[in-house]
Amino acid sequence: MANGKTMKNLEAAFSGESQANRKYLAFAKKADEEGFHQAAKLFRAAAEAETIHAHTHLKSMGMIKSTAENLDSAVAGETYEFKSMYPGFIEDAKTEGETQAEKSFRLANEAEKVHADLYIKARETLGSEEPLDYFLCTVCGHIAEREAPEACPLCGAKKQAYRLVE
Repeated sequence: MANGKTMKNLEAAFSGESQANRKYLAFAKKADEEGFHQAAKLFRAAAEAETIHAHTHLKSMGMIKSTAENLDSAVAGETYEFKSMYPGFIEDAKTEGETQAEKSFRLANEAEKVHADLYIKARETLGSEEPLDYFLCTVCGHIAEREAPEACPLCGAKKQAYRLVE
């Protein structure tokens, strides 16, 4: 595992590559909506390349461990987000009258609670888990087990907004 400046550089590189991946996927979605499919394809290819870079940096940081340890890490990350990070963001947005940002933060905060619970359940049943399907609300990020609900409990999106995650 890296130390010192190299570790800080790996952390910065991981953050940058991860953000580039997400940004390029958003750009691809917009390009497809506008009918620019070649540009969308390029954005998706670049997003995949950024994922490769991010995974390599994460591995170099020693952050990919056993599945049990990774689940514990995921629980800690999601819990931090819904207990510490998002509540402050929500209050700041509310104070500044940024209603769109406030809604975005609130939905993410509620979804993170669900994600943490799912990770806890996966950790508790690791090795003896039953096969489950997971359905993702493509509007807010809610994850449902077994089947998609008729309406998302967080954002109200209809069942059709969910997609099966393979």
